[in-house]
Amino acid sequence: MANRFFRAIPSAAPGTVLATLAALTVSACAIGPDYKRPPVDTGMAFKEAEGWKLANPSDALDRGDWWTVFNDPELNSLEKQVEVSNQNLIQAEAAYSQAKALVEQTQATIFPNVTGTGSATRTKSAAGAVGGTNLPSSQLVNNQVSGHLAATWDIDVWGRIRRSIEAAKDQAKASEADIANAKLSAQITLANDYVELREQDEATRLLDESIVGYRKTLEITQNKYDAGVAAQSDVLTAQTTLQTAQAEAVDIARTRAALEHAIAVLTGQPPSKLTITPLQTFDLVAPQIPAGVPSTLLERRPDVAAAERIMAAANAQIGVNLAGYFPDLSLSGNVGNNASALNQLFNSASNSWSIGATLTQTIFDAGATQGRVNAARALYNEDVAGYRQTVLTALEQVEDAIAAIRVSEVEEQLRLQASKEADQAEVITTNQYQAGTVDYTTLVVAQATALSARTTAVQTTLLRLQSTISLISALGGGWQPTHSKMG
Repeated sequence: MANRFFRAIPSAAPGTVLATLAALTVSACAIGPDYKRPPVDTGMAFKEAEGWKLANPSDALDRGDWWTVFNDPELNSLEKQVEVSNQNLIQAEAAYSQAKALVEQTQATIFPNVTGTGSATRTKSAAGAVGGTNLPSSQLVNNQVSGHLAATWDIDVWGRIRRSIEAAKDQAKASEADIANAKLSAQITLANDYVELREQDEATRLLDESIVGYRKTLEITQNKYDAGVAAQSDVLTAQTTLQTAQAEAVDIARTRAALEHAIAVLTGQPPSKLTITPLQTFDLVAPQIPAGVPSTLLERRPDVAAAERIMAAANAQIGVNLAGYFPDLSLSGNVGNNASALNQLFNSASNSWSIGATLTQTIFDAGATQGRVNAARALYNEDVAGYRQTVLTALEQVEDAIAAIRVSEVEEQLRLQASKEADQAEVITTNQYQAGTVDYTTLVVAQATALSARTTAVQTTLLRLQSTISLISALGGGWQPTHSKMG
């Protein structure tokens, strides 16, 4: 077979042969299944929000500065630092660069590998060493100059390399989606930490106000005891109430410090370098979500996009392993010159070339190829299930967040009203206690109820804020209509 092949090659047309084989490679079909996104049953719309529609993942859409919906300058400044300083994000970007480099390496294998060599030698034989004769020393010196180009080319007849390139590109796209996921995750975590920190500021303010009242109550109770109209147990209870509130304030300070440290790390700086000034008013307000959204909903979920691209890469690997059933065809060629002097190196008389082909076929591998194909198909099926689960989880998170927002809106109004009424009851009971018309136990209950109602109202507001942030996360970065970065 090899003899017939070489007899068919014209003696002076290696370029023609290479061009013919290149055309064969380009026109050949890659074996294995072409990728098609498997269907996922997502339903027609969301259960918890009328008018909210579904769409296919497309994480190239710009998410924008979604955190600006909270209208907090401090939060805006911190979020901007995440993109440039967060180490997890930098790590994900490095992984993406590595994946792109792997694509470049894989793409290079579809082209010939050409190497060049050049050499020059000068040798001298000892006098009398040639046939026992005594020749002039100049005739005993031998010069040899050579230059060669060698090429090898794996002809991708069955598409093994092309499927490998396809898989590498999909893996790179998955790494790109991982960057978006890491960025969104850091931004969401920072937003949650920030609103909780502000809730701690408000809790501190409420406790400070209560502590002022508790001190005044202790003073009044002490005076009553000194006057013989109050029991010592009332004084001890007043002292206990004051000290308990002071201890709670210390515990809140510890929690706030930990949140501030976490925010510092998220923005890529040592905790010692970040100080967030406490606020005297809790003015963070959860934005209203729209009654309906454009059909781009869920398109920006980077984890869904990554799962889909990993699945596509697994599909391409099936073709890579199926190619193991077919023979590999490779070409090798050599062009070079040999001469005794440098000025003769490029003379046509010193030219030489060769071209050859190698066909390699596995005859017996005890089922190893079949095992690799089966493993590739099983991995694809696994990734399909993972992709579908990721989509379903995304839908669940959106539904949960919408339901939490709806419930927390109602609860927040009720908690605020209850807090207002408890404050009024505390003021009335305090005045009554000073007037001696109610006992100290009644006052303690009123104070504890008022503080609990105020704290619970703030916690409900925090829950609504965090539910809004969860919805933003579940939607891949907000619900505002945006345009694709890809143009």
